[in-house]
Amino acid sequence: MAEHPAYPVGLRLSGRRVVVLGGGTVAQRRLPALIAAGADITVVSPQATPSVEAMAEAGELTWERRTYAEGDLAEAWYALIATSDPDANTRASAEAERHRVWCVRSDDADQATAWTPATGHSEGVTVAVLTTDARGRDPRHTAAIRDAVVEGLRDGTLVAPHHRTRTAGVALVGGGPGDPDLITVRGRRLLAEADVVIADRLGPRDLLAELPPHVEVIDAAKIPYGRYMAQEAINNALIEHAKQGKAVVRLKGGDPFVFGRGMEEVQALAEAGIPCTVVPGISSSISVPGAAGIPVTHRGVAHEFTVVSGHVAPDDERSLVDWPSLAKLTGTLVILMGVDKIGKIAETLVAHGKPPTTPVALVQEGTTAAQRRVDATLATVAERVRSEDVKPPAVIVVGDVVRVGPGPAA
Repeated sequence: MAEHPAYPVGLRLSGRRVVVLGGGTVAQRRLPALIAAGADITVVSPQATPSVEAMAEAGELTWERRTYAEGDLAEAWYALIATSDPDANTRASAEAERHRVWCVRSDDADQATAWTPATGHSEGVTVAVLTTDARGRDPRHTAAIRDAVVEGLRDGTLVAPHHRTRTAGVALVGGGPGDPDLITVRGRRLLAEADVVIADRLGPRDLLAELPPHVEVIDAAKIPYGRYMAQEAINNALIEHAKQGKAVVRLKGGDPFVFGRGMEEVQALAEAGIPCTVVPGISSSISVPGAAGIPVTHRGVAHEFTVVSGHVAPDDERSLVDWPSLAKLTGTLVILMGVDKIGKIAETLVAHGKPPTTPVALVQEGTTAAQRRVDATLATVAERVRSEDVKPPAVIVVGDVVRVGPGPAA
């Protein structure tokens, strides 16, 4: 075989016949990409893995339950040969050669007319890596290169700025509960491409240090009962910078739409005609309890969980929470922004039927290096908050799930 390198090309297989010989694990790995490409797929194999069978039952491909026969590759554009019968593979490969069908062989790459690259995807880009030296072909090395490039594109460490398609606008990014590793890969990539970042106090602040020097960072911290940037000012800043043709990221803690006033910002941008992309984030309501060893649901303990805001007391006329009804629920209650109101909240829950012995856990600065957990009951939680000097941000969990895990660290 000639020692020339393979010529890389992208096959457009939408609506075109593709034949896969074999229904084992090799086919199982390759089929999803062929399905995503819109190929008209026929699998020829006496048996198939449960996953391949499920694809056939879902109508994503046609499965012919038999062995390979001469003529199976007729009218095919592309073939994947992956049976456990070397003789059948050789005959099918010869048929592909005669009919000029691009053909991949899983058992003998040197006898194939095409090779499958190690591929990965990131925001509309497909990364495909092939080994150019056939004598030193190393699939693991090829895959490692692929992984490094894709990961770099996803997390923003390998920045490839858009030129033709880049448009100004705002990305409303949920940064997660605080640990910088818990931001989504899309959120991190958009952060790396930003010209302006307007950041909350509860967002993953460590990521701001990684931004290039030209990126303008605006502090939109809303410190409770202290200095704050009014929501209207935040909205105006988003609009102003976007109208200047800049890529703006509004970096928020948790998820933008979970007590984050994200929809107010989306509405303001829409009224100003500014395009906005919303990137969901991991909410502290489930991630912080999980990081402290508390499952918000558990088989035989809690079949539901309810998330409420505790920023106003139960007896405050502004409260929209039906506390008497919550007291009757048997599941888990997760309270955000309720540290300074937990005494009144506990009294109200007990007054409406919640046992005073109901377990309570407060997780302060969850997922960060400063995380700590304080356990109590509804009867003791107010005093525990005072004696342990628990401060916001802290997530409060009420319910029997508090006792499911290993408990607080010694």
